Amino acid sequence: MFAYKKYVTIEDPSKVVLSDLPFQAGQRVEVIILVENNPKAALAQNLRELLKETQALHANNPITEEEIAAEIEVYRKGL
Repeated sequence: MFAYKKYVTIEDPSKVVLSDLPFQAGQRVEVIILVENNPKAALAQNLRELLKETQALHANNPITEEEIAAEIEVYRKGL
């Protein structure tokens, strides 16, 4: 079995585009996709999801500027 490795960046998550391959038209191949282990990218994605969840918490019950100022004042007084 001949193995061929190629690195690509996913631009559209609904498809993977491979070009300039060393195979003949009609030749049957097996495709295995391995995701590069990138902990920084995973952390960034987790942070984006957390921020979306945090923003959604008060979407139906927004906090006023006065409530924010009062909360800061209480925190600064150590109460």
